[in-house]
Amino acid sequence: MLFAYNILTYIVGFHLKLIALFNKKISLGVEGRKKSFAILKEALAPEPKTVWFHCASLGEYEQGLPVFEQIKLLYPHHKIILSFFSPSGYEIKKDSSLADVVVYLPLDTRANARRFISLVSPDLVIFVKYEIWPNYLFELKRRKIRTILISALFRPSQTYFKSSGKWMLGALGTFNWIFVQNDASVELLKKHGITNASRSGDTRFDRVNAQLGRDNTIEILDSFKDGNLLMVAGSTWPEGEDILVDFINSDNSSTKFIIAPHKIKESRMEKLSRSVDKEVIRLSRIEDPDLSGYKVLILDTIGMLARAYSYADLAYVGGAMGTTGLHNTLEPAVFGIPIIIGPNYEKFPEAKDMIRAGGMFVAHDATEFRMLLEKLILEEEFRRRSGECNSNYIKKNMGAVVQIMDFIRKY
Repeated sequence: MLFAYNILTYIVGFHLKLIALFNKKISLGVEGRKKSFAILKEALAPEPKTVWFHCASLGEYEQGLPVFEQIKLLYPHHKIILSFFSPSGYEIKKDSSLADVVVYLPLDTRANARRFISLVSPDLVIFVKYEIWPNYLFELKRRKIRTILISALFRPSQTYFKSSGKWMLGALGTFNWIFVQNDASVELLKKHGITNASRSGDTRFDRVNAQLGRDNTIEILDSFKDGNLLMVAGSTWPEGEDILVDFINSDNSSTKFIIAPHKIKESRMEKLSRSVDKEVIRLSRIEDPDLSGYKVLILDTIGMLARAYSYADLAYVGGAMGTTGLHNTLEPAVFGIPIIIGPNYEKFPEAKDMIRAGGMFVAHDATEFRMLLEKLILEEEFRRRSGECNSNYIKKNMGAVVQIMDFIRKY
């Protein structure tokens, strides 16, 4: 099966080059991978000591960041190599101060794996969550390089645990240690013969908790909120925005709303703005810093959402009204506010946990959304208690970084 995988990798690489002619995002990855070896060769001469972090995209980077930061402190004389597979990670973090070198990971062929690892020659390798690239892992194992997987999450339906995927299970077994998010993942791995794993929890809890210690001030939001109840709708998609806007257009309370769409596209921002009947302003169109007269603020920019949640009294998180996948619910939860989501959250254990704890609520349709939102707006004590459930959940699940770092120091 590994032979077939290698053939398929070359076929995929060829087709990516064709698709890149018509797709800007794919083109960024294809062109970026061409430069990776040259970048490494220039940056790493004459063969310094290195630590290599690899993430699929921006989400995994954010998940691994609290561990990366601690490892950088532990290895002050090593160069940090950060690789991404997806443009959504590389293009945003290519100038990251965390790393000395940021590159695209070349496709997972034997030749690429050997060349990449020969150039980097790391003393320690950290992969995040789902990054299982067999050729790279087998080569790291052959060279006896310490390799750790963090914040992993496994389900019986995944390829590794099917009869056709046993060779992929072998790739999993190359890690010196696997830190997983829950006990079910530990048991599943043990059932299939992998015992070098333990539950550390999810590093995202440590990541979002650190947000509490940062300066979350955004002066324009002070003006916008103006002492009123505020709902922040984060990482929204059209299916959720439609329901929210319908509520806003009929809401006569003093409640204010911030909408932060997941994708910032001018035509979509204009359409969203026009659909709101109340006083609405886009962040990029603000001229007068006094926003007290507006009911809705659209964040048509990136990088502000985590801090915006600190101003919220309640939140809606997008992605689960449709099929795109629920976005980050831990970011608002850390600020102790209740959260509404859509019904497609089955692959997100933190959502299940917060629903059971009483801090998160599921709206299956516009009617349920309206009922939930009205209850949270009108019932202050209910809103407060629900929010406390979420902040307590974050505190209870912190500590993954400490466990991972203890292992790395001792290993």
